[in-house]
Amino acid sequence: MKMSKISILFYFIIVAFAVVVNGTEVDKEVGIYELQKDEFLVKFTNWGASIMSVILPGRDGELAEVVLGYDSVKDYMNDSSYFGATVGRVANRIIGAQFTLFGVTYKLDANAGPNTLHGGLKGFNNVVWKVIDHQKDSESPRITFSYGSADGEEGFPGDLHVTMTYVLSGFYNLQVIMEAMALHKATLVSLAQHTYWNLGGHISGDILSEEVQIFASNNTPIIKAIPIGEIVSVKCDFWGITTLYDFLDPQTIDSKIKDLPNGYDINYVIDDDKGEKIKLVAMVHDKKSGRVMKLLSNAPGVQFYTGNWIKNVKGKGGYVYQAHASLCLETQEFPDFVNHPNFPSHVVPGKPYKHVMLYEFSINAQ
Repeated sequence: MKMSKISILFYFIIVAFAVVVNGTEVDKEVGIYELQKDEFLVKFTNWGASIMSVILPGRDGELAEVVLGYDSVKDYMNDSSYFGATVGRVANRIIGAQFTLFGVTYKLDANAGPNTLHGGLKGFNNVVWKVIDHQKDSESPRITFSYGSADGEEGFPGDLHVTMTYVLSGFYNLQVIMEAMALHKATLVSLAQHTYWNLGGHISGDILSEEVQIFASNNTPIIKAIPIGEIVSVKCDFWGITTLYDFLDPQTIDSKIKDLPNGYDINYVIDDDKGEKIKLVAMVHDKKSGRVMKLLSNAPGVQFYTGNWIKNVKGKGGYVYQAHASLCLETQEFPDFVNHPNFPSHVVPGKPYKHVMLYEFSINAQ
């Protein structure tokens, strides 16, 4: 699909929806907001503090939509794939939908079988966030969303104030800054940004030919999507058998995925030999278009997911998405960290929470 050049125009659209919160219908303003820097255009909605759209040029100068999603905010309200969403209070899974913190056991809402996934039934992806800053005309255009999660929401303890800031900077760079502050009681927090990327364009088919490099020598193996509590090499398993999880060198996804039952959906332990706060996590290269995405973060882990469970999802422009139409690289705390003492743990207010991601986009001329 050829897209015309987009004029350098900043604007936002506000629409009123009847939103159901805790079973009660309330009026909230839900909007679509834009940030643009030259040809680099990103759209957001305050429903789930979500990325709706990312427009980038390719090698030939043609602009393309490189994330999966919907045209209408209403479709995000009914979405079950977490397209572009901010997920929390705790991203990924918590086994048995419960945890114990300082001697107190908390029962959570289960929304993935007996487990809690991405914060529960009303995670942060399913709420209206406030827009507290929108600097569309600055040298580094930015927008900040905020949300107050109440004590007991989805079973989690303590009031939690959360902000999500997106900044366009440099040459086609998108920075994501997630911050959280516990107000009166210790709680868990692990936020993640859940955008589905296809650098060839959202209507270009699957991402199996995209070249991926993940700077992680270890991962956290799972059984039925739940970590077993071990950290193992990506090169070989407990028995010394070569695994399919080694992306330390750039490789196409289809070179390995064919031998997996469904595809990739596992947490990698990001290498941090130099003790750097912001470190290189992954690189993705679409050779046909020339688009390259480099991801850096201060998080200890990254979930590599190849859109295994997408099936007949009607997306932007009526295009129907199928399995492996995209990939996710969700930097995060380790899944189910609260139930594994050997995993790094993030409890606030014991530690300040600031999770940073930096997407650096470029074009490979070859």
